[in-house]
Amino acid sequence: MNHEFYQTLLITFELAAITTLFLLIIGIPLGFYLSNTKTKFKPVLETFISMPLVLPPTVLGFYLLLTFSPESTLGAWLLATFDIRLVFSFTGLVIGSIIYSLPFMVHPIQSGFENLPRSYSEASYTLGKSKLQTIFSVLLPNMKPSVLTGVVLSFAHTVGEFGVVLMLGGNIPGETKVASIAIYDEVENLNYAAANNYALILFIFSFLVLMMVYAINGRGIKANEF
Repeated sequence: MNHEFYQTLLITFELAAITTLFLLIIGIPLGFYLSNTKTKFKPVLETFISMPLVLPPTVLGFYLLLTFSPESTLGAWLLATFDIRLVFSFTGLVIGSIIYSLPFMVHPIQSGFENLPRSYSEASYTLGKSKLQTIFSVLLPNMKPSVLTGVVLSFAHTVGEFGVVLMLGGNIPGETKVASIAIYDEVENLNYAAANNYALILFIFSFLVLMMVYAINGRGIKANEF
């Protein structure tokens, strides 16, 4: 295992951690809004959020590539105004990963808000707490399994993504090359031993993370039964 191996893993988990943090910041207000709104545009918004679940990653990656390309209006403006180049950059990978993993954070949190009794919010408002205070001091503490599920699924999904990072970030060692891309490269080069090193680490990581979620959620369910 050489320096590039550890560097690739570091980039992979760094991308997943940053993406998950931003998704948590976005997912809480978005999940709360979707769980409470009655607007007729709610199905449209939910459809856009859920599109990465059914859309081939290469399709999403292709359109993000076109959108962020320096030849596009947005890409040219970002490059000229802020000197930001999103194509084939780590920053672009973060933005693409946020879009790609968005439903994995929003859906569990939205479900968590929807499953809480309305009496929690009503009692909080009666005591004079604001909506923001109610969310963070009353609702979120009572839906920890939902938040944990969103965090873990978002992190794990970002670690394993392939199509979006390949299309948007390419394969630049030390910058945009992540483990999933490295596995593909090593298999193409018939270097199965190196591919197995990456794959085995991701397999063990995914297994341990999911087992932790089931264990924590299982304890939460048992505690609520008494």
